[in-house]
Amino acid sequence: MKAKKKLFKRLQRNFLECLTGGVFILGSIGSVSAQAELDPINLLSEFVEVDTVNPPGNEAKAVAFYARYLDQLGIAYETGESAPGRGNLWARLKGGAAPGLMLLQHTDVVPGDPRYWSSDPLQAEIREGYLYGRGVVDMKGTGIAQFLAFVAIAQSGVALNRDLVFMASADEEAGGFFGVDWVIKNHPNAFDGVGYLLNEGGSGLLQQGEKVFAIEVTQKVPVWLKISAEGEPGHGSYPRPESSVTKLLKALNQLQNTPFPVRVIPPVDRYFKGLAAGLSGQQAIDYQDIAGAVQRPDFVRALHRSHPALHALLRDTCSITMLTGSTKINVVPPVAEAEVDCRMLPDRAASDFLEDFKARVAGEGLSVKLTMAFSPAISDASSSLIESIQTTLGARHPGARFTFSVASGFTDSHFTRDLGIQSYGFSPMLYLDGEARGVHGNNEAVHVERYRRAVSDYQAVIEAFVLSPTQ
Repeated sequence: MKAKKKLFKRLQRNFLECLTGGVFILGSIGSVSAQAELDPINLLSEFVEVDTVNPPGNEAKAVAFYARYLDQLGIAYETGESAPGRGNLWARLKGGAAPGLMLLQHTDVVPGDPRYWSSDPLQAEIREGYLYGRGVVDMKGTGIAQFLAFVAIAQSGVALNRDLVFMASADEEAGGFFGVDWVIKNHPNAFDGVGYLLNEGGSGLLQQGEKVFAIEVTQKVPVWLKISAEGEPGHGSYPRPESSVTKLLKALNQLQNTPFPVRVIPPVDRYFKGLAAGLSGQQAIDYQDIAGAVQRPDFVRALHRSHPALHALLRDTCSITMLTGSTKINVVPPVAEAEVDCRMLPDRAASDFLEDFKARVAGEGLSVKLTMAFSPAISDASSSLIESIQTTLGARHPGARFTFSVASGFTDSHFTRDLGIQSYGFSPMLYLDGEARGVHGNNEAVHVERYRRAVSDYQAVIEAFVLSPTQ
C-alpha cells in the first residue's frame, strides 16, 4: 500500500511535468521491475519485440503486453478475441457528459524481411539517435504515446469532462475485420458516448526550419478487385493465339496505360495550400494553386517521381499486386487472375468507381469481382477537438502551422466515421522530409529525442481536451 501511495505521488508530479515538456515516467509496482519502467523509449522497444506481424497477427500478444501493465496499475479493461490469437483490448475512464474521446491504435504490423534491414526488424535497436524496429512509426510508436497519456490521466485522480477510452485493436493491416470491425459488431458498448477519436494518419513535418502539423480528416477509399480471365487450357509447347494469361495481360496493360484522370477535390486543395505556406519559389506557387498546376503534365510527372504519396491524392489509383496462373510451367491454365489494389478519392461511391474500372479492362472472357470496399467519409475540420489540438500545440510550438491532410492509405477510422464519430489521424511526431519512408519498407525508424517530445506533446493535447471546461 505504501508503495502504491508513493507511486501515486510520483505519477501526479510527472503528470504535471508532462505539461511543460517533461516525459511521463512510471516507477515499478509489484512484479514490474525497475528495468520495465514506462519510459517511452524502453516501452516502445519492448513493444517492438512483441511479434504481431500480420499475417498471422497474434495480436493477443499485444493484449497481454498492455494487460500486464494495466493489471499492475489497477486500471480496469476488457478484452475480446475475434478468432484464436486475434486479441483486442479497450479501457474506459469515466467522466462528464461531453462527447467522449477514444484513443485508437492497431497493434499488428506488416512483415519485415531481415535480409533488407540493417538490424532485426523485431529487435529494437538505437543507432545514431534513431530507434529502429518494425512498427515504431506504423503504429506502435503512436500507440505507446496514447497508452502513456491514458495511464497518466488515469493515475492523476483529476475529474474528466468526458469519458476517455483507450483501444488497442487487431488486424488493421489486413482490413480491420478481426479488429475494430469485430468490436463494433460484437461489443458496441465500447463505443458508447464516443464523439471524437484520435488514430494514426497525421503527423508533423520539419520543413525548412518550420513545424507543420497535419491532421488527417479523410482518406482515399480502398477498392480491392480481382480480375479473372478464362481461356482454353493446353500444352505449353503449342500456344494458341489467345489464352487466359494473354487475355489477362492485355487487360492489365489497358489498366496501366489509361490512368484515371487528375481531379482536385476540396480537402486535397486545402491540404496543398497548407503545405504551400511553408514553401518558397515555384513549388509554393504550384501548391497554392494545385488545381492550376495539375494542368501541366510535366508538374504531374515530377510530383509522381518526387512525392508519390502526394501525387496519389490527385487521382484514383490502382496497383497490380498479385498474379496467379498455371501451377506447372508446361501447362497453359484455364484461368489466370490478378488482384488489384485500387484507392479512390472520397468524393463518390465505390460502385461508380467500379464501373469506371470495368470499362478500362473490358474484354471477352474477363470478369471483375469486388473483394473489399469501404464507404467515403470526411470529418469536421472545425470541431472542438481540432481547436483544442491547435491551441495546445500552438502554445508548445510557437509559430507552428496546421494543415488538414488526406491519407493516401486507409486506416480503421473509416469504421468509426461510419458510426458518426469525428475521427482524426493525429500524431505530434515531427519528421524531416522523407524520414518516415521506412513505413511498410526497410529500416523503419523514429528519432529518439523528437519521439520523447512527441509523447509529451500527445499527453498535453489529451489532457487539455478531457480536463478543461467542456468544449
